[in-house]
Amino acid sequence: MRKVDKMKEKKILQNKAYLYLTEFFAGMSVMAVELGASRLLAPYFSSSQIVWTIIIGTIMIAMALGNIYGGRAADKNPNPDRLYGRIVIAAIWIAAIPVLGKYVILAISAVLIFSVSSNFLIWAGFFACMVIFVFPLFLLGTVTPSLVKYTMDSLEDNGKTVGMLNASNTIGSILGTFLPTFVTIPAVGTSVTFLIFAGILLLLAILYFVSAGIKSKKAAAGIGVFLICCIFGASDSFAFWEDNLTYEGESIYNYLQVKEDEEDVILSTNVLFGVQSILKKDESLTGMYYDYAMAAPFLAGVREKEQFDVLILGMGTGTYATQCERYFDNMEIEGVEIDEKITKLAEQYFRLPEDVTVTTYDGRAYLNVIDKKYDVIMVDAYQDITIPFQMSSVEFFTLVKDHLKADGVMVVNMNMRGTKEGNINQYLADTISQVFESVYTVDVSGSTNRELFASNAADMLDVMGRNVNMEENEELKYLMETIAEKLTAYQPGDYLMTDDKAPVELLGMQVIDELIQDEVDFYKVIYEQDGISGLLDTM
Repeated sequence: MRKVDKMKEKKILQNKAYLYLTEFFAGMSVMAVELGASRLLAPYFSSSQIVWTIIIGTIMIAMALGNIYGGRAADKNPNPDRLYGRIVIAAIWIAAIPVLGKYVILAISAVLIFSVSSNFLIWAGFFACMVIFVFPLFLLGTVTPSLVKYTMDSLEDNGKTVGMLNASNTIGSILGTFLPTFVTIPAVGTSVTFLIFAGILLLLAILYFVSAGIKSKKAAAGIGVFLICCIFGASDSFAFWEDNLTYEGESIYNYLQVKEDEEDVILSTNVLFGVQSILKKDESLTGMYYDYAMAAPFLAGVREKEQFDVLILGMGTGTYATQCERYFDNMEIEGVEIDEKITKLAEQYFRLPEDVTVTTYDGRAYLNVIDKKYDVIMVDAYQDITIPFQMSSVEFFTLVKDHLKADGVMVVNMNMRGTKEGNINQYLADTISQVFESVYTVDVSGSTNRELFASNAADMLDVMGRNVNMEENEELKYLMETIAEKLTAYQPGDYLMTDDKAPVELLGMQVIDELIQDEVDFYKVIYEQDGISGLLDTM
């Protein structure tokens, strides 16, 4: 009874508005941390549905355990000092995420790469979430049951009180959902976003201790640690080991990195691997899949037509468009890119031609609102495991076909070439074969990419032969002749993806496991032959 009386003596707790405010900011911070978690993990593990499922699942576990513990703790000892002390600890932990989170992710990934043979993405994402995010959200999960204890005056109005607390939490969660996505992350980055919401929680707790006249060593220490985290954690650099990046930042959709050397300018949306766009400063061929995709115009008769219309879904920084303009003078090129910030980088760093029109839109949605038909449509919207399911279904490829001219060609960059039965590329190729009469594939030398060409024109190989013979650029002509020899007619199977069923994340993860295992086997052989010194020399 004495504990309850002491609790009521603290004037700040007699103000229910402050308690509702505590619930409001706790709910806001939970959602902000959840969205921040997705941005922290995405540059390393992608932003696929798998990663989101892991984030949501682990956070719900943390909140559930926090609710249980908070309720029991409030019944056992209803002293609010304990609750606001837990909020201080949660704030410090969240503030430390920008400082230590990236190192933890890389350490977990390094251990799991050598110890897990399958489902690497699931295990890495799960352990990263458990280590980094579960504890502070467990602490925030104790807020609601504790506040119920402090706000309840009688059993007559308990329903109203609980309803107001839940409403405060929900409204805070709504703001915590929109603010990071549309305001803080695009404006100041993920790291500062964590610091902002950690600061709000810390300020909330300090206000309690000051108003109650309590000298809290925990709160004082929290202020010191928070300031240290602000100094060392404000950087938005995910690739902290890189010291020569031209640009690093974030947009609403992506982590963005531009790296430049004497020969190339490269855009990557993943810290660990992947090149999304490249500019060759000497205007030569890239040596990547973009060169192979240049076969599409020849398959569609580019040298025989006065005007040639090209649409690129997944424009990136315009590598394909730039190459097309360089080698063909009869093209009208349009691009669709959902990330406006990438388009701005294209103009700033990648010499995107001024006459190339870029629309900020989703690729499929764009096809739904236009009537124009094209000679070539390039689908280049697949990044590592992040394959938009709505751009991998039979309905989508039917929409592409409807926007091609009678002899038009679709080229699809499939960037994870699997070897096992039922891999992602087999699903995509089988699905495309349901829509188009002629489907050919070619593996890109020296990479995991595979280019797929599809058309309803049965003679597109003959068309390519004629147009390649008309090509005057010897380097391009030789490459096209090489690709023509390697083109293989695809024999379709029964795998099919539809808008209703397109398990692209799981299929992509299988290929990533296969690629990782190949790399690990390579390093294991070196370790067995030359020991740790040989392994370090290789890396």
